[in-house]
Amino acid sequence: MPLRLIVPNMVTLLALCSGLTAVRMAFEGRWEFAVGAVLIAAVLDGLDGRVARLMKGTSKFGAELDSLADFVNFGVVPALMLYIWILNEAGSLGWISALIFAICAALRLARFNVALDDPDKPAWASKFFTGVPAPAGALTVLLPLYFDFLGLFPHWFADSAVVAAYTIAIAFLLISRLPTFSGKNFGTRVRRDYVLPLFVFAVLIVALTASYPFRMLAGGSVLYLLSIPFSWQQHRKLVLADTGKSIDEDGDESDTDLDNIADRDKDHGS
Repeated sequence: MPLRLIVPNMVTLLALCSGLTAVRMAFEGRWEFAVGAVLIAAVLDGLDGRVARLMKGTSKFGAELDSLADFVNFGVVPALMLYIWILNEAGSLGWISALIFAICAALRLARFNVALDDPDKPAWASKFFTGVPAPAGALTVLLPLYFDFLGLFPHWFADSAVVAAYTIAIAFLLISRLPTFSGKNFGTRVRRDYVLPLFVFAVLIVALTASYPFRMLAGGSVLYLLSIPFSWQQHRKLVLADTGKSIDEDGDESDTDLDNIADRDKDHGS
């Protein structure tokens, strides 16, 4: 088997190891390392597909392995972390909320895999995900944990029942039909004079995340949740623009399309 087929799967397995290590860190109460392991799993998840495409090592086996690893890393692991941290205090309600999040992550990934085979998607559809993607959901659902370690946890929000309700809300965002920005087409090309500043900005983000992980993750999670209404608005504009291509001003579908008129005239013997 060529090495180009093995390397992407090794990256996926490293992500899986990182996610499972987060569970161990949670059991030991080492929450900084647990959150960091989930973050590393998310970064590796973003890399494995790109490595496979660059090395021309994509395979059906790799796609299936990636989906299974994503379910564990971004469905099971965050649910267990929250349960170990505070949801266990809510009894059955806490466990049910953890189950709902894990199940919704599995459904989200299954729907994503099916949508990949849809040939009727417009070109602009690649700019959006349907619902919150699993990695973003995993990092966002841990927002109460970030707030707690920053000392910003309001007393009413520290209740285990409230955290359970928040967990269920994020779970339903995973399987919702809300469009969210994918970022796949962002920055595909960079102006030459922006290259060096971009390097500095990337290093700055990594350094700040390593130095102040909970602050950066909390800020990123809040900004991501706030971006959802804007992504819905942008998606709606594109849908209306796409629909307007086949409907003219008076509401008759395609009656001004010259090709359709010509075909209709041929049918009438003109």
